[in-house]
Amino acid sequence: MRKADLLASFVVFLVALPLCVGVAIASGVPAELGLVTGIVGGLVAGVMPGSSLQVSGPAAGLTVLVYEAVQSYGVQALGVLVLGAGLVQLALGALRLGRWFRAVSVAVVQGMLAGIGLVLIAGQVYAMGDVAAPASGVGKVAGLVSLVGDADPVALVIGGATVVVLLLWPRWRRGARLVPAPLLAVGLASVVTGVFDLSVRRVEVSGLLDAVRPPGLEDFGRLTEVGVIGTVLAFALIASAESLFSAAAVDRLHRGRRTDYDRELIAQGAGNAVCGVLGALPMTAVIVRSAANVRAGARTKVSRVLHGVWLLVFTAVLPGALGVIPVAALAGLLVHAGCKLVPVRELGPLWREHRGELVVLVVTAVAIVVGNLFEGVLVGLALAVAKTAWDISHVHVETEDQGEAGMVVRVVGHATFLRLPKLLDALEALPHDRDVRLELGGLRHLDHACAAALEGWAAGRDHERVATISSTS
Repeated sequence: MRKADLLASFVVFLVALPLCVGVAIASGVPAELGLVTGIVGGLVAGVMPGSSLQVSGPAAGLTVLVYEAVQSYGVQALGVLVLGAGLVQLALGALRLGRWFRAVSVAVVQGMLAGIGLVLIAGQVYAMGDVAAPASGVGKVAGLVSLVGDADPVALVIGGATVVVLLLWPRWRRGARLVPAPLLAVGLASVVTGVFDLSVRRVEVSGLLDAVRPPGLEDFGRLTEVGVIGTVLAFALIASAESLFSAAAVDRLHRGRRTDYDRELIAQGAGNAVCGVLGALPMTAVIVRSAANVRAGARTKVSRVLHGVWLLVFTAVLPGALGVIPVAALAGLLVHAGCKLVPVRELGPLWREHRGELVVLVVTAVAIVVGNLFEGVLVGLALAVAKTAWDISHVHVETEDQGEAGMVVRVVGHATFLRLPKLLDALEALPHDRDVRLELGGLRHLDHACAAALEGWAAGRDHERVATISSTS
């Protein structure tokens, strides 16, 4: 074992501990289930091949979807949902489909993360003030106006101070390397709450064995429900996409072995299958913990495996320590994480250079806030496909006057029904007193609608001015 891997494992453990607990609380499940997922992420996914330095665990990116699933089907069904998602991921990896996740539109992924971030922020701001959040995304946003008057001022100060620490502490790089910002922020909030005995809501601890809920036979029967199947697929696809995009980002942080996407997908599937058996939260590869692992000097997968060991030791030896953590501090931690999911810096360049991509991003995010995560992603994917179809359907009509010989009209590009009105407008604007030779050799694609329209246009020309259609330029 290398010393660098040992030290990196402690850093990742300190970063992961408050995040595991915070994600669990925000997902509407006991805090211990977040730690179980973190442990499985280290001890199961960590030992498998794929991405050697990537760290897995419960992620803020799935919080909204998990919360919706728990509210709809109950925490008892969570194990079946996660187990099903893990099996889907194993199948995708075995079929070597991991690389295809890289073909998903970046704008859709950014819109998905932005929508998740906005819903996460809107929901956790209420938790910062110890106030119950409205159920819908629109309700959460609308209710922010009256939040200040309803919130507990003490809890709001603790949550706000947590966010301030998270923003300022990383600026002192030497200090941030010694003590991770999430641990410092939550630790300070816990100390202040305990020393002054502040009357704010704290994390409820029930014990690891009490929190673990393996699915029963009646839970597996719910897999026949359409909504449950849709949730399983949403878990699998979104967790896979987030993990593989995280892997691509981690690969840019180090010079070691690159990620094998199919093996990484199998590792994530195996981890989620185990989490499902234990009734825990779903896991993904998480960029915050992975980046901390790389920057702490990790060289092999030993660091991520050991971080799971430290989580297990903490949960077994000091479970009561969770009870001193104020929920408002964890909410502040997740508000900060939600803000980082919104790609604010990229909006300007997209507006200047790729406005169509910006539209896809914004529409996807808004659809997630207004509806839900699964519907929003479907809307984004449909819009991205429509945009791509529109972009490639460029057709140009070029005319050349050859005097007494008439006119040569060349149609170049992709002639599809999307650009049929433009094509017919250009052809119908040609003079009717000239012979026209129509050349289609410059077309890369001609669909049936355009072919029929061109034949109809040629047949409708003056019978004395015959249009000849040529397939060679």
